[in-house]
Amino acid sequence: MLDDTLLDDVRDRFAHVDHCPVQGPRIFFENAGGALTLKTAVETSARYAAIPDNQGRANPGSLALVDTIARARADLAEFMNAPGGQFFVGESGTELLFRLIMNACLGTAEGGVVLGSTLEHPATRSACARWSRIARQSHVLIPHDDATGTVTAEAYAAAVTPDTVVATILHASPVTGMGVDVAACAAAIRKVAPDCVIIVDGIQNAAHGGIDLTSYDVDGYVISPYKAFSRHGFGLAWISDRLTALPHNALDGGPEDNWEMGTRDTGAYATMIDVVDYMDWLGGALGGGPDRPAKFRAASEAIHAHETALTDAMIHGTGNLPGLAQLPGVTIIGGADNPARRGLVGFVHDGTPSVDIVERLNAAGIRTHLRKADHYSGNILDPLGFDSCIRVSMCHYNSLAEVRQFLTVMQDIVGS
Repeated sequence: MLDDTLLDDVRDRFAHVDHCPVQGPRIFFENAGGALTLKTAVETSARYAAIPDNQGRANPGSLALVDTIARARADLAEFMNAPGGQFFVGESGTELLFRLIMNACLGTAEGGVVLGSTLEHPATRSACARWSRIARQSHVLIPHDDATGTVTAEAYAAAVTPDTVVATILHASPVTGMGVDVAACAAAIRKVAPDCVIIVDGIQNAAHGGIDLTSYDVDGYVISPYKAFSRHGFGLAWISDRLTALPHNALDGGPEDNWEMGTRDTGAYATMIDVVDYMDWLGGALGGGPDRPAKFRAASEAIHAHETALTDAMIHGTGNLPGLAQLPGVTIIGGADNPARRGLVGFVHDGTPSVDIVERLNAAGIRTHLRKADHYSGNILDPLGFDSCIRVSMCHYNSLAEVRQFLTVMQDIVGS
């Protein structure tokens, strides 16, 4: 885990780390719904919101905006190990997934297969269902494993066919909390369908580990920056040179490789510089080495280790406090011991409605979230026979003391 001194430094860099501006003091275990925001990103947003100049003009203010966007793209390429392709921003992560999938389907062969899994968020499942139908393609969903809450490369290998033209992969589930081996899944797809356009939903993964686009060998990767220490109001996508070249909406006579629709917010790009700088700082504080890639690796590995320690304590207990696995009537989605877990624990209690547990935790100053078996989470909860669950999602700025407080309240709620 991060030592106490470093954890204090980390927490000091985030806004509202232990205090809600409406509710007052609280523990924030709702990071999958939107991580805390870096204070620097808040300041950057305000600074850029006040600049009247537009991009693409022949004046110093405008040129500075263009330079900011160029720096953000270069920083992101280094941080995510993306030597080719391009980064661009859009309305949201969901909108960008729809756009990438739309162009992938319309730009590939009629009669082909669009392959995904039942683990995926409706942002990809809905987009594939709609655009495969319009493009006269078949949409095939691989069943995920209910017991582990994930989907494997072996499952993709068993389902992919030579006529698979588009494939989608979820990097981490916001319901089960489990990660997926993107590189292995992509390799299984490419072995059978080497020209398949592969698009990854990285939204839930972005705050919990490193992103290595070169090793994944995919064509698209999308995140929602508000879930990765930036702010609401935009999504971020990377696309390969191959996906860039597919037909897409653009202004007649404009640059052929431009995927952005209209003038984007320079402040959005600038906050991503803040995110990359933060990871650089954290890696340096951990002794990650003199170069940025080494620092990024050190930061990502420490984040994963810290969050694993927190989820292990929440599940198995800490000190004299029993964990969720020891509390009577509790079922943990994905199992108590699952190496794919990334900072999130979903559970139900057979004697107490999930909504009541979420409300009682909130009354005790612990922010969690109710996931219902609706269009967002029914694909996970319905096969398990649950109408809802409690989602407790953590990030590396959360502490073991906060987990202890959560377990203490849970003992009062469900007994021991």
